[in-house]
Amino acid sequence: MLRTDAAHEATDVEFDADGTTLRGWLYRPRGRAAAAPAVVMAHGYNCIKELYLDRYAAAVADAGHVVLAYDHRNFGDSDGEPRQELDPWMQVRDYRNAITFVQTLDSVDPERIGIWGTSYAGGHVLVVAAVDRRVRCVVSQVPTISGWQTTLRRIAPQALPGQRDAWDADRLERYKGNPPKMVPMVVDPAAGGAASHASADAWDFFTGKNAPEEDKWRFKKWRNEITLRSLEMYSEYEPGEPKRLELYPGGHFSAYTDQFDRAAKAATEWFTQHLRP
Repeated sequence: MLRTDAAHEATDVEFDADGTTLRGWLYRPRGRAAAAPAVVMAHGYNCIKELYLDRYAAAVADAGHVVLAYDHRNFGDSDGEPRQELDPWMQVRDYRNAITFVQTLDSVDPERIGIWGTSYAGGHVLVVAAVDRRVRCVVSQVPTISGWQTTLRRIAPQALPGQRDAWDADRLERYKGNPPKMVPMVVDPAAGGAASHASADAWDFFTGKNAPEEDKWRFKKWRNEITLRSLEMYSEYEPGEPKRLELYPGGHFSAYTDQFDRAAKAATEWFTQHLRP
């Protein structure tokens, strides 16, 4: 549900990522004669762009930046198989494909490129910035810093051997040509059960339980499942420490709701400081 205003216009776009078509939204600031700096952004773990990514894109675009906000491969409107599989290194490479795409746009200054990522993608942008010299500045929000340390917080120590057995069994089944095993992303705390994110706040956020009526559309395309292999790849992912740390009160998902204004302001100021003349 794209919204444009006096400060920017938003359109649907698609681009090639090593043979896979990725889709998203392109935000352009109005009233700029010269080429503008650009910011590439993508969402976090099992998130689609509709989960408030448009609000961040609009905030950064209103400050004079062209913004590309897209769905990761295998998710949302983007192509890619297997569906609902989170491969962090593929997502890192796709950020670089997205940078190449925005550099080809007439309205973009290719020498002034920023990247923004949140949650899982908050780790990705740290990796991209470390290896891709086209990136001039980075905003990393509530990032994944150590997949293994986070895995240890989500899986009880006594359950780890069983989890590894499940990963190995799934790998064997895939080798035999069978489809990947799927697991829930979240689970109702009242019902219990295993899930990638079994916390109450994850259930509330991804189901839109507490979202106002005008935001219910955001959750219609989201799917409550990921491949089991996604958990294994997450446990192996170690993107490292961020260059700058912003601390706000609240939980992981506060960045999209009650702490949005503060987080968006910090991101916009960071891009403006490093990308604007």
